[in-house]
Amino acid sequence: MGQHVIIGAGAVGSALAAELDARGEEVLVVSRRGTKPPGQQVRAARCDASDAAALAALTTRAAAIYDCANPPYHRWTTDWPPIASSILSAAQRSGAVLVTLANVYAYGPIDHPMTEADPLAARSAKGQVRAQMWRDALAAHEAGLVRATEVRASDFYGPGVTDGGYLGERVVPRLLAGKSVSFLGDPDLDHSLTYVPDVAVALATVATDARAWGRPWHVPTARAGSLRQAVEGLADAAGVPMVTVRTLPWWMVRAAGVFSTQLRELPEIAYQFDSPFILDSTSFTETFGLRATEPSVAYEATVRWWRDRVTTGAALSTT
Repeated sequence: MGQHVIIGAGAVGSALAAELDARGEEVLVVSRRGTKPPGQQVRAARCDASDAAALAALTTRAAAIYDCANPPYHRWTTDWPPIASSILSAAQRSGAVLVTLANVYAYGPIDHPMTEADPLAARSAKGQVRAQMWRDALAAHEAGLVRATEVRASDFYGPGVTDGGYLGERVVPRLLAGKSVSFLGDPDLDHSLTYVPDVAVALATVATDARAWGRPWHVPTARAGSLRQAVEGLADAAGVPMVTVRTLPWWMVRAAGVFSTQLRELPEIAYQFDSPFILDSTSFTETFGLRATEPSVAYEATVRWWRDRVTTGAALSTT
């Protein structure tokens, strides 16, 4: 039995390590810092994933390689190509199944619920990078060089998701403190949110099921509701009063972008905030029999995780 090698130790990489460990798999988590998530069968190694030779040396025993890396948002166009190339090369050399965690940027603006059959028609540079990553992996798969699949999710939330999620540190800590929360775009439009533990289960599932290889899949994601409804669900789970939900105007984002590289990048994907953004995960559910976690259950777990951070002394931002 080979190793399951996870590239990236963030919220998804850590959740996946826990899922695989619970299944009795031998897990190696590779990251720049060498962070080790908890787990009996989990080990960690420090490596720059763009270093093809170093990564190949770490993955010689890999049965599956999971690309859960997450370069800084403003560096996607420069950092992703060498990282993706290195990981694809490692999968080819080792014979491991390549499972890439992706988002839905590659589809670009879309006026209906997104399915895996939709064309990769991204207009943004970031979306085009993600689209090319999948095209390269699929080409290698079709050439018989690797067994590859891609798992696509909408915006993450749940335990471990802090500054990178809609319902992260800019929402849950403020809600628990009785402070207002703000979102880009219209908070009353439907917007799919994907629960991180569901992402982990989806990744682990497709790695060992040949039916998954050679095509992309959408993570089981609950029926889309508005971001305001999500905040209401979190408030109910926490047993606290609902707070005011505000809209953060684009002019303010652009102004702040003068000082923030991350905010400077957001206007190119404004369509994700100003129109319904809905992920259809029917295909995954019908094929593998797995459904999304009920939002009420997910909200309770999310609130519990944030409250545990308070108990253990982790700082929460409420400013």
